Amino acid sequence: MQKMTQAAQQVGELLKAKGQLLVTAESCTGGLIGAVCTEISGSSAWFFGGVISYANEAKVRGLSVKEQTLLSFGAVSEQTVREMCAGALQLGGDIAVAVSGVAGPAGGSAEKPVGCVYIGWQLVGKEAEVMRFQFSGDRQAIREATVLAALNGIKETLESGQK
Repeated sequence: MQKMTQAAQQVGELLKAKGQLLVTAESCTGGLIGAVCTEISGSSAWFFGGVISYANEAKVRGLSVKEQTLLSFGAVSEQTVREMCAGALQLGGDIAVAVSGVAGPAGGSAEKPVGCVYIGWQLVGKEAEVMRFQFSGDRQAIREATVLAALNGIKETLESGQK
């Protein structure tokens, strides 16, 4: 938990210095990114909010993910996470992070085993960058690793302005 909190503090400092707001679109983490960010006093200065889009219908209704994308590629896919980022930015904020994956212990497949997570980052006016990760451990370890990777990616995105 301490690593996640430290990473969120660094992200918050960068966002505050740039006068930008973070918006989240979370599936497999169930709001853990938002929870870690809002544990920090003063986070309302840099955290806009987010959507926990666990069910596919929540992705469609809450984040404007296309039903065809879900049918063609699945919830755990680059394409879905890309649309989750765009949908989150429609709500507000300057940078979005979106996550979707298989936290386990059940639900994996040969193509997308337990620990397979897609994370996307998108700045307003830029294309989203989406990466696939393969984390190991139990459900909690996979979720925490996802949060850390998501926060580190936000930091990299803010520092480079590229993603």
